[in-house]
Amino acid sequence: MPVAGPGRGFGMSSFGLEVAGKYAGMVASAEGGFAVGNVVEEKLGPGQVAHKHIGRVSYDDITVTCGAGMSKDFYDYVQAMFTPKASVKDGSIKTVDFDHNVVSELDYFQGRITEIGFPELDASAKGVARLTVKISPEYTRLKKGSGKLPPPTGQSTASRQLNADNFRLTIAGLDCTHVNKIEALTVKQKVSLDTVGEQRSIRQDSSNLEVPNLVVTLSEATAQSFHDWHKSFVIDGDNGAAKEKQGTLEFLAADMKEALFTLTFHGLGIFRLSPDKAQAGNENIRRITAEMYCQSMDFAYGKGVVLG
Repeated sequence: MPVAGPGRGFGMSSFGLEVAGKYAGMVASAEGGFAVGNVVEEKLGPGQVAHKHIGRVSYDDITVTCGAGMSKDFYDYVQAMFTPKASVKDGSIKTVDFDHNVVSELDYFQGRITEIGFPELDASAKGVARLTVKISPEYTRLKKGSGKLPPPTGQSTASRQLNADNFRLTIAGLDCTHVNKIEALTVKQKVSLDTVGEQRSIRQDSSNLEVPNLVVTLSEATAQSFHDWHKSFVIDGDNGAAKEKQGTLEFLAADMKEALFTLTFHGLGIFRLSPDKAQAGNENIRRITAEMYCQSMDFAYGKGVVLG
């Protein structure tokens, strides 16, 4: 059964997350956790009938979206994915009704965070932005719920919400003060799968981290430092490790001072610089897009995002 879906016998659902036996906060959405049997088709037998049966069992990833207002343990769980030894934890997605009674619980076991999506940032955008966190469990169990969860009141105040227009990019040696847009970033943890004996389930082991490119847009009139780096790094071929750059991306609170989340980029190398299509009579500010590879990335969170 899915974590949630249409046709449930109660009103609008909300979802609480529990990690390692502790309440981690309310999430904006939750889905996944299906048990899936691998259908094995045998060779044709007597009567030309291809017999089929269920082989190993796997479990769909659980995907939750959230922002500020989760527990410290949860953010530590996220942060660990960026390290060589990602955390593996049991947890539970709790579906609650309007009165916060727990209607059902999807317990997951040996859950490993395998993907984190950071939202697109745009200086002209409005509204709350969220992280997308994908958890790969070794197995799940759905059961009837019991008890209540605390209401989400006070999880995050308006001044500490994650908003798409509140950000600050800093890259050593570059003028980033006019960067107006940063494409969404998705970091993935590869896992290797091993079938576990008679249980027909799958055990997961961490592999390498996949780090996305950093793609930013800024006004062409303020992009000279990017042009200089592109010429040196790409055209002139002066692109050794010493010429790569370090940078930080801060997701800021409403005061534009406090950093709620911080991504630190290591080993940035520009490889493409492309201006917008020129059109006669267009009075809009002409933009230019810079694309950079990244060797590795770190994640940190500020006190302002922690539940409580």
